[in-house]
Amino acid sequence: MLDQTKTPLLDTLKTLANRPHAAFYAPGHKRGNGINLLLQNVLGSQVFKADLPELPELDNLFAPEGVIESAQQLAAEAFGAEQTRFLVNGSTGGIIAAILATCGTGDKIIMPRNVHQSVISGLILSGAIPVFLQPEYNADWDLTYCITPQAIETALKQYSDIKAVLIVYPTYQGICGNIEQIAKITHDYNIPLLVDEAHGPHFYFHSDLPTAALTAGADLVVQSTHKVLGAMTQASMLHIQGNRIDRNRLNQALQMIQSSSPSYLLLASLDAARQQMATQGQELMNHTLKLADQARKLLDKIPGISVLNLPENKQDSFWDLDPTRLSVNVSNLGLTGYQADEILHQQLQVTAELPNLKHLTFIISLGNTKADIEQLVKGFTQLSAMIPDFQTISPEFPLPPVFSSVVRFSPREAFEGASQRRSVNDCVGCISAEMVCPYPPGIPILMPGEQISADAINYLHKVLSVGATITGCSDPTLETLKICKSFH
Repeated sequence: MLDQTKTPLLDTLKTLANRPHAAFYAPGHKRGNGINLLLQNVLGSQVFKADLPELPELDNLFAPEGVIESAQQLAAEAFGAEQTRFLVNGSTGGIIAAILATCGTGDKIIMPRNVHQSVISGLILSGAIPVFLQPEYNADWDLTYCITPQAIETALKQYSDIKAVLIVYPTYQGICGNIEQIAKITHDYNIPLLVDEAHGPHFYFHSDLPTAALTAGADLVVQSTHKVLGAMTQASMLHIQGNRIDRNRLNQALQMIQSSSPSYLLLASLDAARQQMATQGQELMNHTLKLADQARKLLDKIPGISVLNLPENKQDSFWDLDPTRLSVNVSNLGLTGYQADEILHQQLQVTAELPNLKHLTFIISLGNTKADIEQLVKGFTQLSAMIPDFQTISPEFPLPPVFSSVVRFSPREAFEGASQRRSVNDCVGCISAEMVCPYPPGIPILMPGEQISADAINYLHKVLSVGATITGCSDPTLETLKICKSFH
């Protein structure tokens, strides 16, 4: 057992930040001496003293032998992994590296269609071919659930050349599939299970939370430590166990896609977040769960809204629910989630993590307070009371087109091939040469290599009209799309 009270990387950074010396190395602000006072007035001066490069005492992220290696070993033990790698490019970098480590050009990988855009980037860079499985969809909530063990097994029987299975666990709304059964089936075929657990790094630290992916047997897990724990934005972790992942290839992939000048502020925040959870995790999660339960009970009493709960008869596609993730349906108020989000944020001092067509999702984490919960409940109480003043009727939306996707080319082939721009209304039946992604939440509706349907275009116009932003594509107004020349 390692001493989880220690913070080797943070301690070394503190020592160096306070050591007087003449700095002839990057960054150019030289320990804050050259920082614009406008920025210093916002952030203070001490943070810039700690904004240091890879000095000998601070180790090397891509060949760690000192304090980074010690910090990563502590993190592996704390989160239940055999080995942990710190990420400074967010979970995006970890997801891309996971695909690069397991798949090459032409290799097939099973995944749900509602993956994050980072997965599509991984497909483009690796040349891998996705075998998409369609998760169950709840139209009343405009929610996608998880892919099932049965669907994965069917795909594994159909394709003998699958190199990996990738799942999202939990979803943005905290919905968890039957991961233990998925792990068992995947391993029966001796195939690695990769898990995008960006929203679940806290699962390991309390028995009332869903089973952690590593505990369930996943081979590689990527977590956004910054999303629900105490790390700085963009600081994440990648955990591995077992022998199904080529660790040398993974390390090479991480070095390719991460910055060669990693921020030690981010790295030190991972060391500190690990120490906090390893020593206080149970207590912190007790507090967080209590706040979440209070919020859920009070919101359930407000007319016109409903809160997502775990179904009484759980199913493989909705096996568990993170109780600290709060999703509130506002469609009965005659509002879209985007409209409700704007009112809550602009007028009622409540800001959601993620608005959607029919609901909003809120992250309740170790940093929230009782006052936050009171403000949340007050905000929805006021929103509900305001509804007679609104004339808005929530529009009817078609089934999201992610459930009828047709892939003609691999994402890399479409991305690299010749393309042309065409009016969006003339693109039905063509093959997309770019990613088209409503944000939030960052799940592509069209991706390179996918045939463009009328439903997809209709859906994108609908979400654009009610407040979503279209990202990824070269024309965010959605008047035109780039299509593949070789098939249209």
